[in-house]
Amino acid sequence: MDRGRKRAFVTLVTNDDYAKGATALARSIRLTATEADIVVLHTGAVEPTRLAPLAALGCRFTSVDHLPLSDAFNHRHARGNLHSAAPFTKGRKPDFHSPLDNLCKLRLWELTEYDRCIFIDADALVLRNIDRFFGYPEFSAAPNVYEGLSDFQRLNSGVFVARPSRPTFNAMLAHLDQPGAFWRRTDQTFLETFFPDWHGLPVTMNMLQYVWFNLPELWDWKSISILHYQYEKPWEADHPKTDRLRPLIELWQAFFNGSEIPDIASLPNPEKS
Repeated sequence: MDRGRKRAFVTLVTNDDYAKGATALARSIRLTATEADIVVLHTGAVEPTRLAPLAALGCRFTSVDHLPLSDAFNHRHARGNLHSAAPFTKGRKPDFHSPLDNLCKLRLWELTEYDRCIFIDADALVLRNIDRFFGYPEFSAAPNVYEGLSDFQRLNSGVFVARPSRPTFNAMLAHLDQPGAFWRRTDQTFLETFFPDWHGLPVTMNMLQYVWFNLPELWDWKSISILHYQYEKPWEADHPKTDRLRPLIELWQAFFNGSEIPDIASLPNPEKS
């Protein structure tokens, strides 16, 4: 197997909205001149026509189902139940957000034709070549930084480095669906527990959009490798933080529409308070 086919960027598309995100993401990855594959895990909720732009970008597709979990587990982690027990207080999740969909990203460990994978959420952009991170150990992830320095203690599962393995996948299923288990942020909380000694990626490998206005001193376009649009999405027609995030939304739109991409390093950083 050639070198490019043993490494893959992987994303997850669970509805038509995330297909838009994945299109911008795939185009951004292609612009980095990587030789790695781009694999799109997708559920049956995605209309085939929505995958056509991804096919045009040379993506490979793997159809996935929800994980085989108990009815009790699925009930606890249904959108209404989970958001009631563990509400989001820092931002707004779009209506299309479904917590159980998030767990489908664990299907990455079934992609055993690859030696290493970098998973990237579909609501993200890759701004420069990151192939060197395929050499990072499993499990590597960036911290969940968007509000304060204490955030460095938690991982964000929107970007991570992993080694596909069926034994690992089976061990995950057994650990995930324990009696009474409740993962308040689904895949994110689970992965942090399953890999307690996770290796840290630089925060610039998963720069969350709220850093733009919460921690502007951390923002430096010259060093950001991945921009992650957590909470509100850049393809939403309007959302509560549109005005505050407008430069980031306009950048995403350029990637999505295939417009001329500005020189990222020359973009103005946010004003520091």
